Amino acid sequence: MPVEATQPVDDVMRQWPATIRVFLDYRMRCVGCPIACFHTVDDACREHGADNAKFLADLRAAVARAAGSGCGTEPKPAAIS
Repeated sequence: MPVEATQPVDDVMRQWPATIRVFLDYRMRCVGCPIACFHTVDDACREHGADNAKFLADLRAAVARAAGSGCGTEPKPAAIS
């Protein structure tokens, strides 16, 4: 499943850790933000004034690069409490 604009930011970063660098490159401080589990990628672009199509393309490219290297493509297991 590719990254979609309707996915919550937190889900994207957890499923594809390689995307964290893209958020930071766009100066989005979504990493660790309590709103990240509620905001979608589209919401984050709107809030931060980023071009949605370009940002989404960059997220997908990061996922593809990580898939090629075998890193950051598998969903992270849930933490055991």
